[in-house]
Amino acid sequence: MLRYLLISCLALTLFACKTTPKGEVVESEAGVAKVVSFGEKIDQKGVISYEDMLSQFGESDSLRTKVMGTVEGVCQAKGCWMNIVSDSPDKPSMFVKFKDYGFFMPKDISGKKVIMEGYAFKEVTSVDELRHYAEDEKKSKEEIAAITEPKEELKFMASGVLLLN
Repeated sequence: MLRYLLISCLALTLFACKTTPKGEVVESEAGVAKVVSFGEKIDQKGVISYEDMLSQFGESDSLRTKVMGTVEGVCQAKGCWMNIVSDSPDKPSMFVKFKDYGFFMPKDISGKKVIMEGYAFKEVTSVDELRHYAEDEKKSKEEIAAITEPKEELKFMASGVLLLN
């Protein structure tokens, strides 16, 4: 039984590392995708800006929302997370993961706009986890070693994402 479990975990890990993000074209114009959907199907109705989401947080520790932001970076190992930033440079970035590890994003979408539906929340990220993400970003050994303190971050668990061109 244990052998079967180990083999299954290994197979899943190998398959997941080679998985290519597959989005579904929702809108296109002249043969070029305008909107590509990942994860659960969502639409653009009711979307709020990143700044509006930040102002709605208030005293709450989490918020269910549909928000638009700009991709700052994506996990370069397999697209399993991304960082979102505001159009205002003084606002904090937001670390995004995908519900149930159910989908990945393309690794080359920095600078593109996305609409995400899910939960925004604040969480303290451990040094080990911060270093892991720095490795995913292909940061230098010196940059990774410089991470010595946990960090409270704004995070988002996305059930669905629309990639806008």
